[in-house]
Amino acid sequence: MPLATAVAAATTPAPQADSATHWWWPFGSSDNKASGKEATQPPVKAVPMPDPKITQAWLDDYEPRLRTAIQGSSLKLERRENVLVVIAPVDGFYNPKRPELLLPATLGPFTRIAKTVEGDPKTAVVILGHGDNSASAESTKALSQQQAQSVAAIFGLSGLHRDRLMLRGMGADMPRAANDSSDGRALNRRVEIILTPQNTMVALLSKYSIPVPPPAPVTQVAAADAKSATATAPAAKKTAASTKKGKGKAAAKKAPVHKKAPVKKAAATKAAADKDKAAAPAKKDAGADSSTKN
Repeated sequence: MPLATAVAAATTPAPQADSATHWWWPFGSSDNKASGKEATQPPVKAVPMPDPKITQAWLDDYEPRLRTAIQGSSLKLERRENVLVVIAPVDGFYNPKRPELLLPATLGPFTRIAKTVEGDPKTAVVILGHGDNSASAESTKALSQQQAQSVAAIFGLSGLHRDRLMLRGMGADMPRAANDSSDGRALNRRVEIILTPQNTMVALLSKYSIPVPPPAPVTQVAAADAKSATATAPAAKKTAASTKKGKGKAAAKKAPVHKKAPVKKAAATKAAADKDKAAAPAKKDAGADSSTKN
């Protein structure tokens, strides 16, 4: 989601533990420059940042309220330039046997955070799931997406919808530490809840994010496959019919080779000739008898 990307690009600090890793913003301007896609992307309409005093006033208001909401839990709160970020480590918050599900005992702090912002329609929330590099990139991204969804579901129950709530699984693309130790991997496995005024979110989006064409929906892909299969079936049927028809024509062409009709006709002609020969002596005898009588 572009909004999540904008916030991530604007707010996540580069990891200090692995200086050899080039920090880049997934689906953001730096990524497109590196891949040579910048020239093909349409320009993003610039949205001016709101008055910094307004954003800072919002941060001053919500920071103590959020600290109260997470008090007594393992959640951490960070105040960055334009946003507040609540960080939830995966270890201890998610079921080890079902790592996409939150443990029931951890639902309270998330519910209190959601209650803190549910009544403010000018507040936007972005939830990002992160992982380490211990598994394949595809499975790590899928799991981080599911973990972000588990937290987003709590905010959804509090009345936050797509106009104020977004989520994305980032996989191992945005580490906070090196993945060469168990402690570093534990720090990277996390879910971040990013909160800021909605107009600030929009401004961050226009500043850092370049639109990316969305992937083809699964329903469209399935429809295309079904259409292809439907088109293939008549074609196969037509081919089979043509083959059958061709075989029929070939058989019709080969039929005259085995002609039995002339043989039957010759037999009939011979039988007629034998009949005439047999009839001729009988006729001659009949004539002779007639002459004798006279």
